[in-house]
Amino acid sequence: MLPRYLLLVLLLMPALRLVAQQASSPPDTLTARALPAATVVGYGQRLPLRRTAAGVGVIDNTIIQRFNESSLASAVNTLPGVRLEERATGSYRLSVRGSTLRSPFGVRNVKMYYFDIPFTEANGTSPLNILDPAQIGRIEVLKGPAGSVYGAGTGGVVRLENRRPLLGQASQGRAQVGYSVGSFGLRRFTAAVETSKANGDYFRAQYAHQQLHGYREQSALRRDVFALDGQTSPTDRQTLAVHALYTDLYYQLPGGLTRAQYEQDPRLARPGTAASPGTVAQQASYASQTGLLGFTHEYRLSDRWRSTATLYGRSTSVQTPYLVDWERDAILGGGGRVALHYQGLLAGRILRVQGGGEFQASFTDARSYLNVGGAPTTLRYNDEIRTRTGFVFAQADYELPAGFLLTAGASYNRLRYQIARISSAATNPTGYGVARDFQPQVLPRLALLKEITPQLSAYASVSTGFSPPTEAELRPSDGTISQDLQAERGTSYEVGGRGTLLHERLTFDVAVFDFELRNTIVSRSNAQGIQLFANAGDTHQRGAEVAASYQLWQQVAPMPGGPGMGQTTRAGLRLWASYAYNYFRFGSYESAAGQQYGGNQLTGTAPHTLSAGLDFTQRLGFYLSPTVGHQATLPLTDANTDYAAGYWVFGSRAGWRRTLAGRLEVDFYGGIENATDRRYSLGNDLNAFGGKYFQPAPGRNYYGGALLGWRW
Repeated sequence: MLPRYLLLVLLLMPALRLVAQQASSPPDTLTARALPAATVVGYGQRLPLRRTAAGVGVIDNTIIQRFNESSLASAVNTLPGVRLEERATGSYRLSVRGSTLRSPFGVRNVKMYYFDIPFTEANGTSPLNILDPAQIGRIEVLKGPAGSVYGAGTGGVVRLENRRPLLGQASQGRAQVGYSVGSFGLRRFTAAVETSKANGDYFRAQYAHQQLHGYREQSALRRDVFALDGQTSPTDRQTLAVHALYTDLYYQLPGGLTRAQYEQDPRLARPGTAASPGTVAQQASYASQTGLLGFTHEYRLSDRWRSTATLYGRSTSVQTPYLVDWERDAILGGGGRVALHYQGLLAGRILRVQGGGEFQASFTDARSYLNVGGAPTTLRYNDEIRTRTGFVFAQADYELPAGFLLTAGASYNRLRYQIARISSAATNPTGYGVARDFQPQVLPRLALLKEITPQLSAYASVSTGFSPPTEAELRPSDGTISQDLQAERGTSYEVGGRGTLLHERLTFDVAVFDFELRNTIVSRSNAQGIQLFANAGDTHQRGAEVAASYQLWQQVAPMPGGPGMGQTTRAGLRLWASYAYNYFRFGSYESAAGQQYGGNQLTGTAPHTLSAGLDFTQRLGFYLSPTVGHQATLPLTDANTDYAAGYWVFGSRAGWRRTLAGRLEVDFYGGIENATDRRYSLGNDLNAFGGKYFQPAPGRNYYGGALLGWRW
């Protein structure tokens, strides 16, 4: 497949060059400007986006502020090929090019980093819900398998960074407080203080509190997040960064509804019977307390050599009553990542090489009790789980003639689980223990990029990845321990291009991909709502993604009056849109009952998604951001017998944002979500027993608030 894609790129290059010259070349009296040097980490090399041979999506805090900051879902869903679902308030599920097939809850099969700290736990899960949207300053999504540099995971890589102070010519500081209210009992309070120096050193502390009664029964939330970030340079050659995070999280679980229940009253929680109580009677909920501390040290050995090393530790306590079980987990984990970077010349051309490794370990004391009315009673089982995972990697980037950039890399990966059932020791002195050593995996990647003009580039790549079962999949809540579940492995072929045209008014990013996944893991639920997992043949995930924005008009004008004279403010109107087409199908797939599902549409993935909007800003500080989102009809079962209807949702945020007298920052805002009161489900339960698929999203709702800041 890759040669076909490479041939397509080579055939298209002359046409693309001609289009770029005709559409973006300004008159002779002007000089062409290069694409803005937006830098992304990508595959470990900080390069301009136009020099990155991969599908990459970036979200910054200006995009997050386009929506209600009580949730990340709307902002993340502006990226084509990426879907963030919220089954219950605060219960996120992330899909990158269809990777949620095996994720009934939580974020799996996507590797996540918090700054340079591995955020995905050693057991394969990523607790995205312990972060508050207002603390996030940047999200970088690397689409497709990235095992050559980041290890296990076929669904991509997400890098998260908190907001940082704006660097100036001298030391400066800022303090901010914000408060907002909204429908269904929404209350939010945020506070932050930061200082920075011209050399890049900074310190920032931020706190966020959110509470919500919830749209549905049994859907309240309370979250407190404290984050501390700092960076200092002890010498001219060294940089030390520290990141600390503590989150106290509680949210209720309303459970899935059948279609009849969903159509009758979407605000209901999952009802029960005398023999099988519902989520309200069982007080279904999730509570956790998480502490994370990490350090990153960068040392510039010379102009050509530098090293980075990260060490971190994490502690988590989880309490989760559900329909049958009441789980209490205590988790200790830690690890690190180290990389050595070189940049020099080979045959007179730039060569960049990096190599290193990553290691993670965790210990979990997991206890499951019988849940009776929200209280733990009889001990069902007590397990001790030890997880060890790690990989080593190497990658080279070589600047070839004629604007080509060649990238080649690979990693070697290991994973081991040890599960000991302590609760069986009294009746079985040898205990009930299982050790799972997954076969070591070598994951290569090869990519070629061509910079056609300073405004336009195209690339082709082939990459591999593998994704072993998570701890929750090996040890589901029914008490079994799977010894047959195997790791997924896949190969992705991709071509794409990005650039600017029409005098840099039009910015675009397109990609076409073919991802072939083997040993696909799928999920189903039993009568008690317990999720079970199995390997189901293979899948073919092919699609196209387009993101574009067009600056309809823009004006830069001096800010009138006061000590802030001489500053400028931008006014303008920008249209943006992103679209993804997904032709995702099962390959060979025979169910446990012997049914053939080969050729069926991939469960839980819509063939079409769209996000679009306008960004209007006025020089006096008024702004308006109307948006629209669409998801097409999608199948809810592997058999493709039940479907969730497609939907369109509309929303908008408006406000007044200004800096007064050069010191006082104000932002007064208000907004509406789901303006047409559309009934839809943002995060369905796939293959749910008894047809309890639907997790209704909130109806029409409003929010408003204020943010005040002071600079010094």
